[in-house]
Amino acid sequence: MAALAEDHVCPWRDQVEALQLQVAAQEAELEKLKRHVFGKRSEKVTPVSEELRRKNPRTPEQTAEERRTKREKRKTLPTETIHHAVPTAERRCPKCGGDKFKPLGEGKTTTVYEYVPGRLVKQVHVQETLACICGECILTAEGAPKAIEQGQYGPGLIAHVVTAKCADSIPFYRKAKAFSREGVPVARTTIGDLFHACARATASLSARLLELIVRDELVRADETTMRVLEGAKKGQSRRAWLWTFRTEKLIAYRFSASRSGETPSEVLGESRGYLQVDGYTGYNAVTTPARRVRVGCWGHARRKFFDAQSTAPEAREALDLVLELYQLEDDAKAAGVLGTGAHLAMRNTMSAEVLERIKKWLADQKPKHLPKSPLGEAITYAQNQWSYLTRFLESARIKLDNNGSEQALRVAALGRKNWLFVGNDEAGRNIAGLYALIATCEANDVNPEAYLADVLTRLATHPNAELEELLPHKWKPAPTNTS
Repeated sequence: MAALAEDHVCPWRDQVEALQLQVAAQEAELEKLKRHVFGKRSEKVTPVSEELRRKNPRTPEQTAEERRTKREKRKTLPTETIHHAVPTAERRCPKCGGDKFKPLGEGKTTTVYEYVPGRLVKQVHVQETLACICGECILTAEGAPKAIEQGQYGPGLIAHVVTAKCADSIPFYRKAKAFSREGVPVARTTIGDLFHACARATASLSARLLELIVRDELVRADETTMRVLEGAKKGQSRRAWLWTFRTEKLIAYRFSASRSGETPSEVLGESRGYLQVDGYTGYNAVTTPARRVRVGCWGHARRKFFDAQSTAPEAREALDLVLELYQLEDDAKAAGVLGTGAHLAMRNTMSAEVLERIKKWLADQKPKHLPKSPLGEAITYAQNQWSYLTRFLESARIKLDNNGSEQALRVAALGRKNWLFVGNDEAGRNIAGLYALIATCEANDVNPEAYLADVLTRLATHPNAELEELLPHKWKPAPTNTS
């Protein structure tokens, strides 16, 4: 009878467990949808930097120092001094009736930031032509520098178009509208032609940039979708991918028609070192003993625990433990030892102790939660990625997370909202190359418009052996001709 009862109970137990898993999965999905519809559109998880600020409020002296540093980094604006004189009719003393006044100090000073609209100029270049009196020789002065052969648009205008598209995500039709207001009727198709001509002209620079990144010991990578119009069904677009590969100051992109592991394998080749990525299996082909060592991302792990809080409040405990890791990194930065041997020693003692507590917490909590519940999935992800997540103990150069790569792809996400798609695969490759130059300019505090306007006129005559001199992180403006 006992065996018969057991046979009747087991099927019901399996059904109950299946239903519990289904309910947990639906609750998690509902929570995500609610956040998507009613929550903020920006990143849902609180940034680590903000949590650290709440935990360790800055003193007034530290706040003042941070503001001073920001002011120093801010671009220096041209200053125009405007003097305001007291009108002659008002120069009479209400007390004595006299009209004799003398200056009192240097006067009251007020700073006003004003916007002076940019302007487009139609330049007419006249080349002097000389004929020798012998009648056998004619000399013609060199004309305007051309960024693109047979083009009537200057390098500054082309650089402005590229920067607007790649840095500010402004579609071509909006630039055409803005140019029309300024009195320059440039068609949207013409702007597109200029953009792609610039990409072809600078392709050697973006390719060289990627080569330098691959040589680095530590590479960080990520990928996102990009829509392509050509080859899709009528009225639709097909999905392609934009990959980023970066170091601290160099950023490159690669366009691909698929998300397969062929792209990271092509880009990274047989290079060795570390590769910091999320848990996507597409990077498995290059993270082998003979190639690169895989490094995990605490940002991804942390985000999964954050998402689990609505159904499992105890996930906050995991977030607090992860925050301790970031706090130690912040302490190393404050002590001025970031990236040094002292920093690595701190990681192998203090950070290692925090990791042991996280590992124990994961083991204790796993039996208490269904595998398909939000917290169950977060725990499983962290445990499966554990060897990668603890890799930062090996080198002080390794970051705790791969957020830098995600930030490098934000401009593409904004582009999807503004210009929606690229026309074809070639256009995807072109925008990837120009994205790389613009992003690296910004990472190195270089004005991308000034950079592109300069290198476009120098590439044709610059020695190929010295191409690296024209990369954003090494670029210096060409000396001005004062003759």
